[in-house]
Amino acid sequence: MPFGQPTVIRSRRAVLPDGERPADVLIQDGRITRTAPHGSLAAREGELVDLGDTALLPGLVDTHVHVNEPGRTEWEGFATATRAAAAGGVTTVVDMPLNSIPPTTTVAGLAAKRKVAEGQAWIDLGFWGGAVPGNVAELELLHREGVFGFKSFLAPSGVDEFPHVEAVDLEAALAEQARIGALAIIHAEDPAVLAAAPQQPGVHYRDFLASRPADAETEAVAHLLDAARRTGARVHVLHVSSAAVLPLLRQAREDGVRVTAETCPHYLTLAAERVPDGDTAFKCCPPIRDEANRDALWEALANGEFIAVVSDHSPSTPDLKLLPEYGGSGDFAAAWGGIASLQLGLPAVWTEARRRGHGLADVVRWMSAGPAELVGLTGTKGAIAAGHDADLVAFDPDGGFAVRASGLHHRNPVTPYAGRTLTGAVRATWLRGREVDPAARPFGRQLVRPHARPTTVPSARAHIRTRPKESQ
Repeated sequence: MPFGQPTVIRSRRAVLPDGERPADVLIQDGRITRTAPHGSLAAREGELVDLGDTALLPGLVDTHVHVNEPGRTEWEGFATATRAAAAGGVTTVVDMPLNSIPPTTTVAGLAAKRKVAEGQAWIDLGFWGGAVPGNVAELELLHREGVFGFKSFLAPSGVDEFPHVEAVDLEAALAEQARIGALAIIHAEDPAVLAAAPQQPGVHYRDFLASRPADAETEAVAHLLDAARRTGARVHVLHVSSAAVLPLLRQAREDGVRVTAETCPHYLTLAAERVPDGDTAFKCCPPIRDEANRDALWEALANGEFIAVVSDHSPSTPDLKLLPEYGGSGDFAAAWGGIASLQLGLPAVWTEARRRGHGLADVVRWMSAGPAELVGLTGTKGAIAAGHDADLVAFDPDGGFAVRASGLHHRNPVTPYAGRTLTGAVRATWLRGREVDPAARPFGRQLVRPHARPTTVPSARAHIRTRPKESQ
């Protein structure tokens, strides 16, 4: 559609903030100007796009994506990641601060991210900062530059350039983030519990699962919540895999702790009992757990206990996954831990959600409105509403497809969903009213945290690459 001209997108299944219904959506200059009853608006000199029974959703907001550029672009870069995102109905991503070199733990590291991303994004981009030992003085500077919050690991991250925080580091980081009004996002696994767990290398997933027990999450979340109570920080628990943490989160909220949590498509759609021997595409940290645990996560999701469902897209090159089809050993203990699913999250979640009786409005709340709320973008992203960016998705809820590597835009098409048949197909994605074409010139923007006042910062100097031990 020509940018600047009025356009009406019409659907009998538009998912609006108050539910799913037939509607017309009027777009002008990249913004939604009005929603109206189905068939009531004319585009005048512009264009009418009639989707019929194809659903119209707000673009997904994925606040947990590892792009890895600069430094490890061969794993995933901004061009490949954002094309994959657009193909999966995602119109905004917030990039994690590690696995790139340099990490986003300094203003110079953020500048390096911004510079390399220029002109490469098919969708809109934001950036997280990192809180690591020794960088407390950088947090306020990064916050001013517009990062959406700060990530910390309570256990080793797997890359030397992004060390985990001990108790004293966490306390200092949370106190500073409380002072400046920043959001702390936390990878919560307890290193002592992990160290005491049995470590058995090999191709059996059950052995890897035993090495990352649920107790590691509950212990870490308990410590985090205690620190949040003392400091008054706002905290968010990343990629909850174990339902055992949910009672801790409920009690903390009742006590007035400002805490939210997320889970991921792979924890909601996959199960430990069904992971084949040696298929290290399924390895992630924390791990995919059993079917009973998965059911408990769904119950919590339905009850509003998670603010978001986000991908935790964390790919690598196939050799690091040690997959047998690429000549690897299939050793879960040694393989890189990360799930690649940025393009597939929407159909994966919809396939399981529909089976469990949920509707498209639920999926939009979990994967669009909720993540937008988490990072403060509710005024522009996450809803089909007047004043919002016209970030939209034409989604066929009945369209089925088999996942094939050839259909993925990820730089390395390794995913545990390979060969699975999913329900729900993205037919088109619009960013600020313009249809995203992977073969055309990208026009995504770099976003900053609302009310931030970023300045021009110098580019970071080149850094030497290091080979990671394991991603988490």
